[in-house]
Order: sequence, then C-alpha cells, then structure tokens
Amino acid sequence: MNAPSDTLGAARLAPAASDFETLFETHYESTARAIARVIHDNGRAEELAVEAFLKLSRNPQVLALNGGERTGGWLHRTAIRLALDELRGRARRARYEGLLVWARSAQPDELFSAAQEQGRVRAVLAAMSPRHAELLLLRHDGASYEELASSLDIHPASVGTTLSRAQQAFRKEYTKRYGER
Repeated sequence: MNAPSDTLGAARLAPAASDFETLFETHYESTARAIARVIHDNGRAEELAVEAFLKLSRNPQVLALNGGERTGGWLHRTAIRLALDELRGRARRARYEGLLVWARSAQPDELFSAAQEQGRVRAVLAAMSPRHAELLLLRHDGASYEELASSLDIHPASVGTTLSRAQQAFRKEYTKRYGER
C-alpha cells in the first residue's frame, strides 16, 4: 500500500513540463557559463550544463523546496561540482596516459631510424682507437672519473682531458662518415 502513496507523492513533487522548460530557459546560460569558467571548454560546459539539468529532473524534491526558489542555487552548486569532477577526471586521465607513454609501441619508421643510428654509432666506435671507444662506452654506462681511471689505468687527473679527446674523435669520425647530424 505504500507504493501507490509514494507514487502519488512523487507525482506531486514532479514539476510540470512547462515549469521545467521555464527553469531551463532561465538558468541554462548561466549554468553553462559557470562551468565554462572552471573548465575553459565551452562545448564540454554545455554538455555538463545539460547533465546538471538532467540531475535536476531526477530530483523533484529540489523543485518542491520553497516552491522552486532555491533551484538556481542548487543548479549552480551542481554545475560547479560537475566542473570540478571534469577537471579531476582530466588530471587523472593525463596522469594515466603519462604512465602509458613508455608502453606505447614504437612505429616501424621509429624502429628503423633507431636501428640505423645504433649501427652508425657502432661503426664509428669500431673505427676509433680501442682506448677512446672503451672510455666513451664506460662513461655512457655511468662510470665516474675515478672508475674510468682505475678501469683504463689512466691517471685520475687526466681522465677529463682524455674523455674530451675521445668525444672529439667520435664527432670527427661520425662527421667524416655520415655528415652533420
């Protein structure tokens, strides 16, 4: 027996279609503008404004409060909440997309270019003196100057100079073979 009375109560709270249209015409533009100020996207703001009115249509008790006098405030509050949810969603999406960048599969042309560049570097290193090539490879792997000195039996004070000469030799050989990068 409670079901029919609940239905009648909901029917009493539901606004007439013309009342809802009037509310829509009155408050739509200000609702969309409020959202647009937050998210800086007019098209998406209009979509969210419609969503706010959809929420209003599903909450007839809001319209019944004070004869609908508080509806504008409710719409504004709902619109701002929807806009903030949109910003949070964008931030979350950007964070997850940033995490997936490393998982993105490389395109065939990128793979080809990378393989070609690796081949060039290997050819240049093979043409250089073994000492310079070893020095560059160890440094590229993150070896410190002290580690380079002990690994290659170089005086620690001359590691910087020797490394600079190895880099110049690499550049010279690369340019000679392949031109400027």
